[in-house]
Amino acid sequence: MRILLVEDHLPLAESLYKALTQAGFAVDCMHNGEDADHVLRTQDYALVILDLALPRLDGWEVLKRLRGRRNRVPVLILTAHGSVEDRVRGLDLGADDYLAKPFDLVELEARVRALIRRSHGMDSAQIGCGPLAYDSVSRVFSLGNQPLNLTPREHAVLEILILKGGKPVGKDALSEKIFGLDELSSADAIEIYVHRLRKKLDGSGVAIVTLRGLGYLLEVK
Repeated sequence: MRILLVEDHLPLAESLYKALTQAGFAVDCMHNGEDADHVLRTQDYALVILDLALPRLDGWEVLKRLRGRRNRVPVLILTAHGSVEDRVRGLDLGADDYLAKPFDLVELEARVRALIRRSHGMDSAQIGCGPLAYDSVSRVFSLGNQPLNLTPREHAVLEILILKGGKPVGKDALSEKIFGLDELSSADAIEIYVHRLRKKLDGSGVAIVTLRGLGYLLEVK
């Protein structure tokens, strides 16, 4: 899952980047509103963490433009100003959640997980596909009640497929969702990860199938 972090306070941005990448997310980091607005016009994200006090274009305007384009990506606002008026304004502009500084990283990560779950229509932290189960809090997969050993990239691909709930995902879309802007990526690389996942799921009763022209689909065989 790829997240956009928009924060101009560099020490905080570095701390959040480190925490989120360690939690298994691919993170793009922007330090001003103009750059954030640009990437939000061209890139696909699972979540946006948006500071309000940004140079060149403030967070209010970034959010307003984002929702004006009918982009429904979940947005978590960060701000040093936790007044009721600011919270109401942010929510009215289309923010999904609000966290005032200073905050605990554990709470931020929990809110991130909850927003991503809700954006995929998940009412529970647990999701399954036959014998394959995924805990979105621990972000651990299990197969037949045994932990499934996955590389970070394999995990990212399988996470997207299981969250899609039986809907196909194309190679290009998968590539956009798991690689950051500063990483070399290609749709062909996705084939390698899918091949490895198929071997690990082989004989389990759940499989990744290819739908010509549509992409990959996770289903119970």
